Amino acid sequence: MNVDRRRYRAPKIARIVFGLAAAALGGCAIGPRFKAPGPPPVTRYTHRPSPSHTVAVHGEAGLAQRFHYGISPKVRWWQSFRSHSLDALVAAALRVNPTLAADRAKLLQARAVVAADEGIFYPQVNADLGAVRTKAPNFGGGGGHLPSIYSLYTGGLTVSYYPDVFGANRLLYNSASAQADIARDQLLAAQLTLIGNVATSAVLAASDRAQIDATRRIIASESRLLKLTEVQYHAGAVPYLAVVNQESQLATSRAALPALLQQLALERYTLATLIGRFPAQWHPLHLQLSKWHLPRNIPVSLPSVLARRRPDIRAATDELRYANAQIGLADAQFYPIVQLTGSIGQESLTVSHFFNPASTVWSVGASLLAPLFHGGTLRAQRREALELYAGARATYEQTVLGAFQQVAGSLRALDHDAQSLADERAAYDASREALKLARESYRAGAIDSLSLLTTEALYSQSRIAYVRAKAQRYLDTVGLYTALGGGPLTASDARPKSRSAHSSSVSTVTSQRNAP
Repeated sequence: MNVDRRRYRAPKIARIVFGLAAAALGGCAIGPRFKAPGPPPVTRYTHRPSPSHTVAVHGEAGLAQRFHYGISPKVRWWQSFRSHSLDALVAAALRVNPTLAADRAKLLQARAVVAADEGIFYPQVNADLGAVRTKAPNFGGGGGHLPSIYSLYTGGLTVSYYPDVFGANRLLYNSASAQADIARDQLLAAQLTLIGNVATSAVLAASDRAQIDATRRIIASESRLLKLTEVQYHAGAVPYLAVVNQESQLATSRAALPALLQQLALERYTLATLIGRFPAQWHPLHLQLSKWHLPRNIPVSLPSVLARRRPDIRAATDELRYANAQIGLADAQFYPIVQLTGSIGQESLTVSHFFNPASTVWSVGASLLAPLFHGGTLRAQRREALELYAGARATYEQTVLGAFQQVAGSLRALDHDAQSLADERAAYDASREALKLARESYRAGAIDSLSLLTTEALYSQSRIAYVRAKAQRYLDTVGLYTALGGGPLTASDARPKSRSAHSSSVSTVTSQRNAP
């Protein structure tokens, strides 16, 4: 009967010991409290008043852009260009880009670590059941209660618990949580970079194609002029030097074509890689700047909002929080570790007596492990944590400075791009009219071939420069959107879709083909 009372009293005693220990020791906390950095000490991006709008220019990509300060970009900002080809490329890249998939896997891994570390707040309960056949030593004394060969059957539950005495468990969990947030924001930063790279490569490919078309038209025009010059030479109207000079000009224009074709090929290969395709598997899109629309209204986040929203700044803030938790964990090494244990089970020599109350065994215990001497290791580890935080703080400050530099540069670039486009347009119109007049004068014999060649060269340069100026407005608009952190994407926006959606997005891209 006494054994029965002990059997039923044991769990109650264990609960009392666990409860008292946790209540008495759970109120302590160690480590510095984390405080996120405050807003930047500036209210604008440039030292001079930020531009409110750009100038308007006649022709493609010439509309005036207006900057709306205090408004954040929308989520799918690339749709502002109203290009179906760009939309298809971005959709495919977000679904199948390998770099993005790797960052997504890192995020899921970090979240799994957080879920695993969360278990430290709960008791660890294990069950065991065993049977052992044993031969005991026999020294010839006899009279033992156990035979020399016997079986032992055991079974029971064991409980162990590390109460969060000084907050070390919470610090460990916060550290893992910060790493998960780092992985999340790095994924968002990778998304933003990927979208920006896709848009940039698409603009460059379209620009290269426009320059190629312009160069081919120039070559065709100069070829016709060469034939005219040869006719005039055979008629004795011009010297042979005019033919040689025209041949030289035509060869110069032709020499510029292979480099442009190479640039276009590289941009196409880049786009193929960004959407997870081999260059040999992907047919390039027919990308034309004339089918893009330059966004008229550009939202520009406030500096305080940028510091909270841009993914790389958020990741740097998470690094600070992780480093802060490491200081707390280093401090925790100076404090004792408390462990509470308990067990209850059965032990019997026979299966028939296994559930007999007399076979019940139990134990309750508590232990404390306190550091006394570690040869300076613990203090060195704390200094290491402090330097880790100092480095994270410097990285955060540099990240913020870099972000503001990019926004300021993009704002000024768009302002200057519009003026540059206006100048290039004026130069292009003037050179085109000058070439028209020069050709008429040359046919009439009013000017020599050298004057015509000079006019042709100026026209070729101005036409290519005008195409590049148009493309630069698109490039710098993309740059401003990415510098502002894009729209408020979340990790779920990069979640891979179903296989059918994947196939649909890739087929949408590959269906819009263009001959190499």
